[in-house]
Amino acid sequence: MSLPPPGWYPDPHSSVGRVRYWNGQTWTAQWAPPSPRQPVAKAPHPTLPLPVAVGAFASVVAPLVAGRYVLQWLAEFRWPIAVYVVLMGIVGYGPPIAFWRWASRRWGSGDPRADVGLSARWADVGWGPLTWLSCVVAQVMVAAIVLAADIPFESNTEGVSDLRGERGYVIALLVLAVIAAPVVEEIVFRGLVLRGLRSALPAWLAVGTQGVLFGVVHYDPARGAGNIGLMMILGAAGVVLGGACYLLRRLAPSMIAHAIINSIAMTVALVRG
Repeated sequence: MSLPPPGWYPDPHSSVGRVRYWNGQTWTAQWAPPSPRQPVAKAPHPTLPLPVAVGAFASVVAPLVAGRYVLQWLAEFRWPIAVYVVLMGIVGYGPPIAFWRWASRRWGSGDPRADVGLSARWADVGWGPLTWLSCVVAQVMVAAIVLAADIPFESNTEGVSDLRGERGYVIALLVLAVIAAPVVEEIVFRGLVLRGLRSALPAWLAVGTQGVLFGVVHYDPARGAGNIGLMMILGAAGVVLGGACYLLRRLAPSMIAHAIINSIAMTVALVRG
C-alpha cells in the first residue's frame, strides 16, 4: 500500500482542527494552527491490518449468537425485563470493546481512541444531522426497492410497544439503543472494520463491504425471511455512515447520526400500537 507524500495534513490526533506534518512515513512532532497561507492536503485515511476487521466483526457476531443461549438460560430466573436488557447489553457490547482495546495494543498505536478516529469537533453538530439525513435518503431509496420487489421485511423494533408500560425496561432499552449502540457499533464498524478493510481494499469497496456487514449483523432467526429487507435497509444506512467516516476521518458525525436514527425508531415503536 502506497503512503501519501510528505506534507501538512489535518492532525488525526487533534480535536481542535490543527495541522501536523507527515514526513512520508509517519507523523512528526511539527504541528501548527490552520493557516490560509499554509497549504493543507487532505489527511490520508488511517488503516489497520485486515485481521482487525475480521476480529472486530467476529467480536460482534459471536456474542450475538451466544447471547441467545444465555438469555434462554437466564429466563428461568424470571428477573425484571430491564435486568435482561442490561445483561444482554453487557454480553453483546463487552467483547467488542475488549477486542478494540486489545487490537489497539496489538496492531495499532496503543491509543484506542486515535486508532478508530474517536474524536469530535464543533462542526460535527452540523455534520451529524446532515449524515442522518443522508441515511434517511438512502434508506428510503432501498425501502422503495424492497416494496417494489415485494422483498420480505420485518422491523427490528417489533414488540417493543407491548412492554412500554414497564418503566425500567423502557429506560434500559433507550440507554442501550440511543447511547450504547451508536457508540459501540460505530467504533466496531466505522472504526475497526472500515480501517481494517481499507488496508486491503479500495475506499469504495471497503465502505460498501462494512455497510453490508453492518446489515448482516442485525440478522435474527426469529424474523425469518423478514431479515432480507431489514438487512438491505440497514446496510444502506451503514454505507452512508461509513462514507461519512471515510470523508471526515472521525466517528462523531456517524455516532450522532446513528443515535438520531435509533431515537426516532424507538420513539415510533413506543408510541404506536
